[in-house]
Amino acid sequence: MKVVLVFVSTLNGKITRGGDPEVKHWSSEGDKEHYARVWRDSRLVVMGSNTWKQNIITPSSSRLIIVMTHEPEKFTGQEMPGQLEFSSMSPAELVSDNAKKGADLMTVVGGPLIATSFLKDSLIHEIWLTIEPRLFGTGLNLIHPEELDVKLHLIDFKQVNEEGTLITRYRVI
Repeated sequence: MKVVLVFVSTLNGKITRGGDPEVKHWSSEGDKEHYARVWRDSRLVVMGSNTWKQNIITPSSSRLIIVMTHEPEKFTGQEMPGQLEFSSMSPAELVSDNAKKGADLMTVVGGPLIATSFLKDSLIHEIWLTIEPRLFGTGLNLIHPEELDVKLHLIDFKQVNEEGTLITRYRVI
Protein backbone atom coordinates (compact mmCIF):
# COMPACT_ATOMS: atom_id res chain seq x y z
CA MET A 1 0.00 0.00 0.00
CA LYS A 2 1.22 3.48 -0.87
CA VAL A 3 1.14 6.03 1.98
CA VAL A 4 1.06 9.73 1.08
CA LEU A 5 1.49 12.63 3.49
CA VAL A 6 -0.41 15.78 2.42
CA PHE A 7 0.32 19.21 3.92
CA VAL A 8 0.41 22.92 3.23
CA SER A 9 3.20 24.96 4.74
CA THR A 10 4.90 28.33 4.64
CA LEU A 11 8.41 28.73 3.26
CA ASN A 12 9.74 28.35 6.80
CA GLY A 13 7.79 25.14 7.48
CA LYS A 14 4.86 26.48 9.54
CA ILE A 15 1.56 24.66 9.10
CA THR A 16 -0.41 27.03 11.34
CA ARG A 17 -0.33 30.79 11.78
CA GLY A 18 0.41 31.45 15.44
CA GLY A 19 -2.22 29.78 17.59
CA ASP A 20 -4.80 29.60 14.79
CA PRO A 21 -5.05 25.94 13.76
CA GLU A 22 -7.26 26.70 10.75
CA VAL A 23 -5.18 26.48 7.57
CA LYS A 24 -8.07 27.81 5.48
CA HIS A 25 -7.54 31.23 7.07
CA TRP A 26 -4.20 31.71 5.30
CA SER A 27 -3.76 29.19 2.49
CA SER A 28 -4.32 30.22 -1.12
CA GLU A 29 -7.27 29.37 -3.33
CA GLY A 30 -4.87 27.21 -5.37
CA ASP A 31 -4.09 25.10 -2.33
CA LYS A 32 -7.75 24.87 -1.32
CA GLU A 33 -8.64 23.58 -4.81
CA HIS A 34 -5.75 21.10 -4.70
CA TYR A 35 -6.76 19.84 -1.25
CA ALA A 36 -10.39 19.49 -2.37
CA ARG A 37 -9.24 17.27 -5.28
CA VAL A 38 -7.02 15.18 -3.00
CA TRP A 39 -9.86 14.81 -0.50
CA ARG A 40 -12.37 13.89 -3.21
CA ASP A 41 -10.05 11.19 -4.59
CA SER A 42 -8.94 9.72 -1.24
CA ARG A 43 -10.69 6.55 -0.12
CA LEU A 44 -8.67 6.09 3.09
CA VAL A 45 -7.70 9.15 5.15
CA VAL A 46 -5.78 9.17 8.45
CA MET A 47 -5.59 12.17 10.77
CA GLY A 48 -4.94 12.94 14.40
CA SER A 49 -7.65 13.76 16.91
CA ASN A 50 -6.67 17.45 17.07
CA THR A 51 -7.10 17.76 13.30
CA TRP A 52 -10.41 15.92 13.57
CA LYS A 53 -11.71 18.18 16.33
CA GLN A 54 -10.94 21.30 14.30
CA ASN A 55 -12.30 19.98 11.00
CA ILE A 56 -15.18 17.71 11.90
CA ILE A 57 -16.11 16.20 8.57
CA THR A 58 -19.36 14.58 7.61
CA PRO A 59 -18.64 10.88 7.06
CA SER A 60 -19.22 9.49 3.59
CA SER A 61 -19.67 6.00 2.24
CA SER A 62 -17.04 6.87 -0.40
CA ARG A 63 -14.16 7.01 2.11
CA LEU A 64 -12.95 5.73 5.46
CA ILE A 65 -11.60 8.35 7.85
CA ILE A 66 -9.44 6.96 10.65
CA VAL A 67 -8.77 9.31 13.53
CA MET A 68 -5.68 8.34 15.51
CA THR A 69 -6.06 8.87 19.24
CA HIS A 70 -4.70 7.41 22.46
CA GLU A 71 -8.26 7.51 23.84
CA PRO A 72 -10.72 6.18 21.25
CA GLU A 73 -13.30 5.73 24.01
CA LYS A 74 -13.69 9.53 24.13
CA PHE A 75 -15.33 9.30 20.71
CA THR A 76 -17.84 6.55 21.54
CA GLY A 77 -21.05 7.15 19.65
CA GLN A 78 -19.38 9.15 16.87
CA GLU A 79 -17.94 6.22 14.96
CA MET A 80 -19.54 4.87 11.79
CA PRO A 81 -17.89 1.57 10.78
CA GLY A 82 -16.42 1.79 7.29
CA GLN A 83 -16.77 5.58 7.24
CA LEU A 84 -15.42 7.04 10.49
CA GLU A 85 -13.33 5.10 12.96
CA PHE A 86 -11.22 6.10 15.98
CA SER A 87 -8.11 4.03 16.55
CA SER A 88 -5.28 3.71 19.03
CA MET A 89 -3.28 1.51 16.63
CA SER A 90 0.27 2.54 15.81
CA PRO A 91 0.99 3.87 12.32
CA ALA A 92 2.57 0.52 11.35
CA GLU A 93 -0.47 -1.39 12.60
CA LEU A 94 -2.82 0.93 10.67
CA VAL A 95 -0.88 0.47 7.45
CA SER A 96 -0.67 -3.30 7.88
CA ASP A 97 -4.33 -3.67 8.86
CA ASN A 98 -5.61 -1.60 5.94
CA ALA A 99 -3.26 -3.25 3.43
CA LYS A 100 -4.66 -6.64 4.51
CA LYS A 101 -8.15 -5.24 3.84
CA GLY A 102 -7.10 -4.41 0.28
CA ALA A 103 -6.47 -0.65 0.51
CA ASP A 104 -3.97 0.55 -2.08
CA LEU A 105 -3.55 4.19 -0.96
CA MET A 106 -3.57 5.82 2.49
CA THR A 107 -3.67 9.62 2.66
CA VAL A 108 -2.25 11.06 5.90
CA VAL A 109 -3.42 14.63 6.57
CA GLY A 110 -3.24 15.30 10.24
CA GLY A 111 -0.80 17.26 12.32
CA PRO A 112 2.93 17.23 13.06
CA LEU A 113 2.74 14.38 15.60
CA ILE A 114 0.98 12.11 13.11
CA ALA A 115 3.34 13.12 10.29
CA THR A 116 6.41 12.53 12.45
CA SER A 117 5.18 9.16 13.72
CA PHE A 118 4.62 7.86 10.17
CA LEU A 119 7.97 9.27 8.98
CA LYS A 120 9.88 7.82 11.96
CA ASP A 121 8.52 4.37 11.11
CA SER A 122 9.49 4.83 7.40
CA LEU A 123 5.88 4.38 6.31
CA ILE A 124 5.53 7.42 4.03
CA HIS A 125 6.19 6.85 0.32
CA GLU A 126 5.41 10.34 -0.96
CA ILE A 127 4.89 13.84 0.46
CA TRP A 128 2.50 16.14 -1.39
CA LEU A 129 3.36 19.57 -0.05
CA THR A 130 1.88 22.90 -1.00
CA ILE A 131 4.41 25.63 -0.27
CA GLU A 132 2.81 29.01 0.29
CA PRO A 133 5.00 32.12 -0.20
CA ARG A 134 4.57 33.26 3.38
CA LEU A 135 6.63 33.35 6.56
CA PHE A 136 5.18 33.02 10.06
CA GLY A 137 7.21 33.69 13.19
CA THR A 138 5.09 31.36 15.28
CA GLY A 139 2.94 28.34 14.59
CA LEU A 140 3.25 24.59 14.40
CA ASN A 141 6.05 23.07 12.37
CA LEU A 142 5.40 20.49 9.69
CA ILE A 143 7.40 17.95 11.71
CA HIS A 144 7.42 17.55 15.50
CA PRO A 145 10.85 18.51 16.88
CA GLU A 146 12.80 15.31 17.34
CA GLU A 147 15.63 13.37 15.71
CA LEU A 148 14.60 12.71 12.13
CA ASP A 149 16.50 12.73 8.84
CA VAL A 150 14.37 11.93 5.80
CA LYS A 151 15.76 12.32 2.29
CA LEU A 152 13.38 13.32 -0.47
CA HIS A 153 13.44 13.42 -4.25
CA LEU A 154 11.32 15.94 -6.14
CA ILE A 155 8.87 14.16 -8.47
CA ASP A 156 6.83 17.09 -9.70
CA PHE A 157 5.89 20.69 -8.97
CA LYS A 158 3.44 23.23 -10.31
CA GLN A 159 3.06 26.96 -9.66
CA VAL A 160 -0.65 27.65 -9.17
CA ASN A 161 -0.82 31.45 -8.84
CA GLU A 162 1.08 34.65 -9.53
CA GLU A 163 2.21 34.92 -5.91
CA GLY A 164 4.22 31.72 -6.32
CA THR A 165 2.28 29.02 -4.46
CA LEU A 166 3.89 25.70 -5.39
CA ILE A 167 2.23 22.31 -5.26
CA THR A 168 5.03 19.77 -4.98
CA ARG A 169 5.32 16.01 -4.85
CA TYR A 170 8.33 14.32 -3.30
CA ARG A 171 9.26 10.64 -3.12
CA VAL A 172 10.78 9.50 0.16
CA ILE A 173 14.15 7.88 -0.53
